[in-house]
Amino acid sequence: MKEDEKKQQQDAEEAIGKKDIEFLAFHGGPFTATLPLVFFIIWAISLSVTKLVTEEALVLGMVIGVALGLFFCKSVWKDYAQGLVEGMAQPIGIIAVIAWFWAGMFAKLLAAGGLVEGLIWVGFETGLEGGYIAGLTFLLAGVFSTAVGTGYGTVATFGILMFPAGIILGADPVILLAAILSGAVFGDNLAPVSDTTIVSATTQEADVPGVVRSRFKYSITAAIPALILFVIFGGGEQSGNEEAFKQLQEQVTPTGLLMLIPFAIVLTLALSGRHLLTSLTIGIVSSILMIIVIGVPLRKVLHIYRNDAGEAAIGGALMNGIGGYFNMAILILFILAAAHLMELAGTMEAIKNFFLKIINGVVKRAELSIFAIVAFLNVFITINTAAEITAGPFVRKIGKEFNIHPYRRANFLDTVSSSLGYIFPWSGGVLLAWATIKGAAKDYDFLPVVGPTEVFPFVFQGWFLLLVMFISAITGWGLRYTGKNGEEVKPEK
Repeated sequence: MKEDEKKQQQDAEEAIGKKDIEFLAFHGGPFTATLPLVFFIIWAISLSVTKLVTEEALVLGMVIGVALGLFFCKSVWKDYAQGLVEGMAQPIGIIAVIAWFWAGMFAKLLAAGGLVEGLIWVGFETGLEGGYIAGLTFLLAGVFSTAVGTGYGTVATFGILMFPAGIILGADPVILLAAILSGAVFGDNLAPVSDTTIVSATTQEADVPGVVRSRFKYSITAAIPALILFVIFGGGEQSGNEEAFKQLQEQVTPTGLLMLIPFAIVLTLALSGRHLLTSLTIGIVSSILMIIVIGVPLRKVLHIYRNDAGEAAIGGALMNGIGGYFNMAILILFILAAAHLMELAGTMEAIKNFFLKIINGVVKRAELSIFAIVAFLNVFITINTAAEITAGPFVRKIGKEFNIHPYRRANFLDTVSSSLGYIFPWSGGVLLAWATIKGAAKDYDFLPVVGPTEVFPFVFQGWFLLLVMFISAITGWGLRYTGKNGEEVKPEK
């Protein structure tokens, strides 16, 4: 009887995922385990080329890829399924998803309070024209994306408001759009509440505040020459559309600048070492209080109502902030699961050993290999966060082999991913920018529509950030090792 009970308990534990899978065998060897991710990459490229990419479609592609992998598994299919569950249940993914929900709510609250309009009002008040307005757009977009932690949100909001204003003020359309994309790169890379920052830190087992502090020198080194080039090459033709200019001026007010207060609170708390969720919760509460002070209707924060069909519905910044990450959360969990299958099959170990032979004990080659792996995956995966999740295990394994500090590993992972996500014509950020100004052109007939292939050479912040990290890998600038107690240790000269 006791044996039966023991077996029943064992079966129950396996059913609910308490039995860890240690190895999976695949027909064709360990590299067959890459099939789910290879299919996903091909699927993502196809969607991007045909301009049909959506987050929902990417999730479907990942699901199909995982299902296909099952038919190539030599091990018991139950173990394959259990391996998927274990991969999805990794703390790295759960922490990232929870943090995204909090960050999404905070970002939407800042926008609801009018922060974008306040920043653009500053731009109008300066009276700058031509290349100077392109430079100012880069600065404002960088500040906003750093505040809200979303590059895509920056592209959408500045594409709708700042792009028309900049055209009227005499900025070159291509350079102006590149300035918006570059501002998105800056914030996506540096913001403590950015999903790419969170993923790069958690996948490399590092704390977010420390990663941000160590990353600043790379970001600012790229931003200074980028700003100069935007000012030099950003001048275009004066539109002369005074009516449209006045219309835009009436849309923006300085009141939203008060939302910089909760932004500063979150930034200060995050950089002082407070847990990210603690910092964001305080930021959310302070944002709601500031919205009340400003006089924004509370339905913009939370709105529960019945729609035209009589069905219950919920809206507002809090719900929109969480809802904006649902698809990404599902995609990330599936990518983590697919990467875990490769781990169980020994694929990661085989790839790591391949690069270790090339590296041959040289740290410089190790960092260049990390750079190449992250860049390669970002070329094919159009959403930079998804590419980071895929590349994270490779970066962690190679970096640990050479005792490279987690901050350093996270910086390579994030800077390369944040840059390429807004550079290539098929990347999500560039396609979003193109779609945004195409929509804005319906409201302002004087707006030119800049194509994705026109803008990508001029996303200066992205290109310079890549160059900075490449030089850093070659020269060892910023290289730190992990000490006995996990501290940063400078390399011996």
